[in-house]
Amino acid sequence: MTTIELYDSKPKVYRHREMYELGEFPPLGVVPKYMKAATIRPESYGKPADAFAIEDVPVPSMGPHQVLVLVMAAGINHNSVWASQGKPLDVIKLRQKMGQTEDFHIGGSDASGIVWAVGEAVRHVKPGAPVVISTAAFNPRAIDALMGGVSIYSQSSLAWGYEVNYGAFGQFTLVEEYQCFSKPENLTWEAAACYMLCAGTAYRQLMGWHPNVVTPGAPVLIWGGAGGLGSMAIQITKAFGGIPIAVVSNEERKEHCLRLGAKGVINRNDFDHWGDLPVQREHMKMKRWTDGVRAFYDEYKSQLGDSRKPKIVFEHSGAGTLPTSVFMCDTGGMVTICGATTGYIGTLDLRYLWMRSKRLQGSHGAELKEYAAVNQLVADGRIDPCLSYTESFENIGAIHQMMHDNQHPPGNLAVLVNAPEKGLRSLPADLSIY
Repeated sequence: MTTIELYDSKPKVYRHREMYELGEFPPLGVVPKYMKAATIRPESYGKPADAFAIEDVPVPSMGPHQVLVLVMAAGINHNSVWASQGKPLDVIKLRQKMGQTEDFHIGGSDASGIVWAVGEAVRHVKPGAPVVISTAAFNPRAIDALMGGVSIYSQSSLAWGYEVNYGAFGQFTLVEEYQCFSKPENLTWEAAACYMLCAGTAYRQLMGWHPNVVTPGAPVLIWGGAGGLGSMAIQITKAFGGIPIAVVSNEERKEHCLRLGAKGVINRNDFDHWGDLPVQREHMKMKRWTDGVRAFYDEYKSQLGDSRKPKIVFEHSGAGTLPTSVFMCDTGGMVTICGATTGYIGTLDLRYLWMRSKRLQGSHGAELKEYAAVNQLVADGRIDPCLSYTESFENIGAIHQMMHDNQHPPGNLAVLVNAPEKGLRSLPADLSIY
C-alpha cells in the first residue's frame, strides 16, 4: 500500500508501513496501523516493576475533534503507580463497565510530542507543532459543560492516561484538541514532558480557591516539598510572593527545596506523632499527639522566623498528616488537598476547623486556563520543571517502582519514548515538515 504526499510541489511516494520502531519517524501525517506501547493488563497487577509489558497494539482512531500526537517523552507520576496495582481503582474494569472493549491499559498522564494528525474539526493545532499535554479530559459538548459549569466538575471529566486509555506510554497518544499546549522552546523533550500534571494541580490548589490564594508575604506550608507536586508548589508560591515552608524526609531533599526558594524546611522524621488522632477518651495518647504537633509548630516557627501560621497548607499526603495540617492552618486559612499517598481515611479535630473558620478544600486537576497559566510561567522561566531523572522506555516499570518505594530523587521523572537521546529540544533533523 502506498500514499501520495506533495512536497515542494512534486509528487513523493511513501511506503505506508504497518508499524515503525521507537525513534523511527514515518512521514508527517502518515499513521501506521500498530505501535509500540507499555501496557498493563489485569493479570499483571501488582508490583509496578512487573506490571508493564512493551507490546504491539493498534494505533487509536481519531474522532473529529481529536489529535494524534507522536510522543517524544513521557512524565512519571502516581497515576500509573496506582494503575499498575489495580487499586484503589481498577481502571480497565472501569472502562469496560462504560462499554469499552480493551483489556489493557496504556498509562502516562504527562507527555511532550509532535502533533501528527488531526481530526476534521480541529482548528487550533496543526501537524508538526511541538506540544505538551494537559491531563484534563472532558466532553465540552456535555450539557453540564455547556451550561457554564466548571469543566472538571462535568460528569464527563476524566483523567487522561488514567481513566482514559491510550496515554503517554505509547509511540502515539490520542488527546482532545484542547489538551494541546505549545511546548516551551527552551525545554528538552523530557523536561517538557514531566511538569504539566503536577504544575497544573499545584497551581489550582494555590491559586484556584478564592479568597484563599497565595498572597505576597503570606506563609504556605508544603508537604512533600521535594516531590513533583511539592517542587511546583514551592515555585508557584514564590512566584506570587508567598513564603514557602517545605516538609521533607531527608537532607538531600531539604537542599533541593532550598534551591527552589523555600525559606525553611522541616524534616518530618524528627517527629513521630503522625497518623490517626487518638480517640477522645485516650487522654495520654492525645497528650502525646498534642505535644508532638506543638513541637512541629515550634520547628515551623523557627524556620519561618515568626509565629504566623500558614494561610494555606498544601496537602497531598492524606491520613498521616491531615490532623497536623488542620491544627497548623491559620484562622480563616485553607487546607487544600489533592491526594492521599499515606491513606485516604483521614481524621481531624473539628474544633480547630469550626472555631477558627478554617477551610478544608478538595482539589483535583486543573481547568484549561490554569494549565495555560502555569505553562506560561514555565515558558517565561519562572518555574523550572525540576526534571531530576530520565530513564529509557524499556525500564518504565523500574522507574515506577522507584516512585512507589519513594526511592526516586527530588523533583520530576521522565522516560524517553520516540526521542532518541536526552537533551534534544527540537524536531529531529530528518523529519520533513511540509
